Amino acid sequence: MTDFDHQQTAHCESGAVAALLRHNGLDLSEPMVFGLSTALTYAYIPLVKMGGMPLLAYRMPPGRVIRGLSKRLGVRFHFERFRRPADGTRALDQYLQQGSPVGLQASVYWLPYFPENMRFHFNAHNLVAYGKEGDDYLISDPTFEEPMRADTASLQRARFVKGMLAPKGLIYYPEPITEAPDLHKAIPGAIRSTSNMMLRTPLPFVGIRGIRHVARHMEKLSPANEHYNKLLIGHMVRMQEEIGTGGAGFRFLFASFLQESAGILSNDGLKAAADQFTDAGDEWRRFALYAAKMLKGRSTLDYGKLAAQLRQVADMEQQGYRMLLDLKLG
Repeated sequence: MTDFDHQQTAHCESGAVAALLRHNGLDLSEPMVFGLSTALTYAYIPLVKMGGMPLLAYRMPPGRVIRGLSKRLGVRFHFERFRRPADGTRALDQYLQQGSPVGLQASVYWLPYFPENMRFHFNAHNLVAYGKEGDDYLISDPTFEEPMRADTASLQRARFVKGMLAPKGLIYYPEPITEAPDLHKAIPGAIRSTSNMMLRTPLPFVGIRGIRHVARHMEKLSPANEHYNKLLIGHMVRMQEEIGTGGAGFRFLFASFLQESAGILSNDGLKAAADQFTDAGDEWRRFALYAAKMLKGRSTLDYGKLAAQLRQVADMEQQGYRMLLDLKLG
């Protein structure tokens, strides 16, 4: 069985990628992987529905961590997808027989080690398979504190589920890494890219403009549609706090990236920016707390208060990105 260093992380894709890179000789922290991939964002897309509700995203789409990091560092990844489940299972077994751990995309709902209350139909969960014993695959799932196991039938079903973001049996792994990347060059580029996207996108539903757009939409909700409004607010909280790392969690992850970068670049301005995004994460959590109390009847349903909290978040994030763009990072 291949020795594999399992670590629990904040987010599945950045955690799986960090684990695979570490196994292949490039030891980057999960926050560094997330920050360098420029995966942080905010988007409100009413034309795309999730459970009948508008899509809300606090990070770039699944796969962006891998593609963004690959572009930023020049680390190439190999990808394989399969038409037939049997072919995907056979390929996975071959990699594991060779002692090569690989990243997989799968549905949370069909992974047997997920507790019932954590299962939902999300098809872009990332994990690492690093071995096989009998009919059980040995799984390093960044969501869990300890390594897990999945039987062949269950894992195959999770890897070949249909629907939005269908994994199609995706297998991925980094190609040989011949030299250490230049973080002094990569970090400033990633910070500028994230800041410009959040501040200067022309799309009204993305970035800081997107947060303020949702605040305006919140203020316009009619009390006559209270049932729908509660569903919408509940959806916002669920997307923020339960799907993946959530809005606040991604801000904390970005703050950790800035804190680590401050040490690498010897730049105290990055420490101040890290504190700003930690505070922004706290404000996202405060929005979720207000909303949850209103939905549970512990406080009056107040659309104006929720809108004001979103504007507070937008102001804090805007200040943080401007701080980053004002820094002399090279």
